[in-house]
Amino acid sequence: MTAKRSTASEDEYFARQEAEWRGARAVATQRQLEESERERLETLHYLRCPKCGMALETLALQGVQIDRCYSCNGTWLDKGEFEQLAAQEPDSVQKLVGLFRRS
Repeated sequence: MTAKRSTASEDEYFARQEAEWRGARAVATQRQLEESERERLETLHYLRCPKCGMALETLALQGVQIDRCYSCNGTWLDKGEFEQLAAQEPDSVQKLVGLFRRS
């Protein structure tokens, strides 16, 4: 029985297949690392003041949960919270400004 020898085109085909597989595996690994890093940072910074890094406390203002830092007196709104406050009543923006001035 004679051993079959591969041709150059077969070698090239399998080398290309392996390179594509390794590239796809590298991309998947990179995405997994990025996701893990994003989760780690989210956990590390969750409810921390972006200005001074101290813990934020959540308080209700007209039914909307806002975050307040009592260390630097910063008040932080999540996405859509300002619009919720503004939509509740016409002068709610003025009340919100008054909340900032109380600090």
